[in-house]
Amino acid sequence: MPKPGELTFAVPRGAKKPPRHLADLTPAERRAAVAAIGEKPFRAGQVARHYFARYTDDPAGWTDIPAAAREKLAAELLPELMSVVRHISCDGDTTRKTLWRLFDGTLVESVLMRYPDRVTMCVSSQAGCGMNCPFCATGQAGLDRNLSTAEIVHQIVDGMRALRDGEIPGGPARLSNIVFMGMGEPLANYNRVVGAIRRLTDPEPDGLGLSQRGITVSTVGLVPAMLRFAEEGFACRLAVSLHAPDDELRDTLVPVNTRWKVREVLDAAWEYAERSRRRISIEYALIRDINDQAWRGDLLGRLLKGHRVHVNLIPLNPTPGSKWTASRPEDERAFVAALEAHGVPVTVRDTRGQEIDGACGQLAATER
Repeated sequence: MPKPGELTFAVPRGAKKPPRHLADLTPAERRAAVAAIGEKPFRAGQVARHYFARYTDDPAGWTDIPAAAREKLAAELLPELMSVVRHISCDGDTTRKTLWRLFDGTLVESVLMRYPDRVTMCVSSQAGCGMNCPFCATGQAGLDRNLSTAEIVHQIVDGMRALRDGEIPGGPARLSNIVFMGMGEPLANYNRVVGAIRRLTDPEPDGLGLSQRGITVSTVGLVPAMLRFAEEGFACRLAVSLHAPDDELRDTLVPVNTRWKVREVLDAAWEYAERSRRRISIEYALIRDINDQAWRGDLLGRLLKGHRVHVNLIPLNPTPGSKWTASRPEDERAFVAALEAHGVPVTVRDTRGQEIDGACGQLAATER
């Protein structure tokens, strides 16, 4: 049941429930599931080690488990959730976008980006999105359904396996950062996203053993969920997709703003910063002649100055046929200067993936 004051978002009727998977369960629940099929409970830990530490769900290689038990354990704990439709790459193959087909035919995307000093993976938390932001390819598609915890986690497991196996140029590597900035609004799928964070950061073999500090969760500003997230005790970073500093424009660009206004969203962000001791990221897609005026940069700077915050300016990656496009270089520079005049740290994000339908939802849209 939602907590008082919490907004819920309906998932379309008829959506099928993903099969239960190891990554959906706590260690105790895994042991109980294994015992229920007549196997010794410690086998759950063995299967978890293969999946979370060795990145494999193929029982043929489980030589520490009796052959007669492998298929039964795999069927119980590791049902097939998703398959790769295709990979497409750019930036010398150091950026790889994956289109996934989920068990029910739904399409989602993830992106792995290798830089000289780090590797970042952008993952989806929903198939589609119900936030209806007009400049976003995913928002244009609408919401199909929430992803399960395991469907979220498996995107990362596959990325870590690809890095280990040298599929991305540069030799074997380890994942540095995970950003919940793919398809969907993560905090509208709250319980499964929180479950995924726990699986990602639980120590091996219970989870992947990653650092919470390397995880960023984005939101368009679901204030009750932001405040609830602050109570989880995570050290993740919170990123707020603001895109406008004034309510008049943000009501249009981010329709949920008609429910929670800019100052309410920022107040919830400052609460998270206080609880987590982490700097807030403000995500701001610069859209030509819409939100890129220097006076809006000045207003944004006034709202943010004095807070533990960093602004990521994102040159818009336009979608086919859209009226929305990236800002002129001179307007981008003026916007940056307006923020810096208030002492607000700002970075213009490196744009990757334009030639591979890089904006979230573009690749899935071409497959439909």
